[in-house]
Amino acid sequence: MKNTITLFLADDHTIFREGLKLIIEDNSSYKVIGEAGDGKEALDSIEKLMPDIAILDISMPTMSGVDVARYLKKYAPEIKIIILSRHNNEEYVKELLKTGVNGYVLKDDAGNDLLRAIEAVMKDTVYLSPGVATRIVSDYISDNPFEKNEESQFKLLTGREREILKLIAEGKCGNDIAECLRISPRTVKVHRANIMKKLNVHKSSELVVYAIKNNIIEI
Repeated sequence: MKNTITLFLADDHTIFREGLKLIIEDNSSYKVIGEAGDGKEALDSIEKLMPDIAILDISMPTMSGVDVARYLKKYAPEIKIIILSRHNNEEYVKELLKTGVNGYVLKDDAGNDLLRAIEAVMKDTVYLSPGVATRIVSDYISDNPFEKNEESQFKLLTGREREILKLIAEGKCGNDIAECLRISPRTVKVHRANIMKKLNVHKSSELVVYAIKNNIIEI
């Protein structure tokens, strides 16, 4: 992770935005380089400033956070995106995960979760507020037609692969895992590909859901 992480804050509630800025900049490694109160203004400024992370309220005047996220993921995919929302509805979250957002933080929990989300997304990990993760897992369980096969799928993993799955789900990046297990980053990458193939998952967010559902990590 580089020395100073730059962030952009977009929320139409000024007091809430100022509170988040204080929380973020209490960590000397983070710097808020821009703010906006509506979606169009946010998008224009983000394109000019190119922060490491854009933190977007899901509901803003002129342009929603969802629309801003879609645009940025298409035209500036290097920018990490954390969505702020009061909704823990799994459909909101699923739609945004498909868009490619990197984090989804509930506003009611923002004081506790936002710094965790920033740290996680800078390690290329998808972060969901615990309340959101619980809803997603419950929905996944009820809708997943392959649930009965999951135990046998997990048994296919080697001991090393299970270790790596746990570390991935805890938010550790490839280099951190390599250092922790004293193996090369390339070996971690090979193990990760094998894990995803054996579990029949295709995205990091699905690995996290799998790990939570099977009590590999706790939320």
